[in-house]
Amino acid sequence: MPNTQVDLPDINVWLALTDPDHAHHQRARYYWEQESVSNIAFCRITMLGLLRLATNRKVMHGQPFTPEEIWQAYRAYRALPEITFVQESWDVEKQMAKWSDIPDFSVTRWTDCYLAAAALTGGYRLVSFDRDFFAFGGLDFLHLIP
Repeated sequence: MPNTQVDLPDINVWLALTDPDHAHHQRARYYWEQESVSNIAFCRITMLGLLRLATNRKVMHGQPFTPEEIWQAYRAYRALPEITFVQESWDVEKQMAKWSDIPDFSVTRWTDCYLAAAALTGGYRLVSFDRDFFAFGGLDFLHLIP
C-alpha cells in the first residue's frame, strides 16, 4: 500500500480506463479496482491530455471520441466520490527546474517532468504505464506493467 492518500494517474492510464478497446484497458481496470488508493486525481494536464488524445483520430486508431462523448466521460469520472481535482503549488516549478536544468534533459519530457513534480510536491503517488518516471528521484511511483 502506498504512503499517499491520492493517486495521480498519467494520461495513458486515463485513456486506457476510458477506452474499452485500448490494449491496456484490462490492466488499467485492475489498477482501478485493486491497487488504487481512496482518492484518484485529475490535474489540469491530465484532464486536457485525456480530452486531446481521446478525440485524436490517429491515437484512437480511426475511432476517436467526439468532444461531447469525452466531456461526458470526464464528467462521469468527476462525479465519482473517489475522484478529486488537485491544484499545483508554486513548488512544482521549482522541482521541474531541478530535474530539467541538466545538460542531457530531453525536451520531449516536459509533460512527464510536470506530472512528476506535481506528484512529488503534492505528496501524491504517480501511476503510469510509462517506465520513464523512474528517472525522477524521490517520486512515489506505481508502474503499471501490461
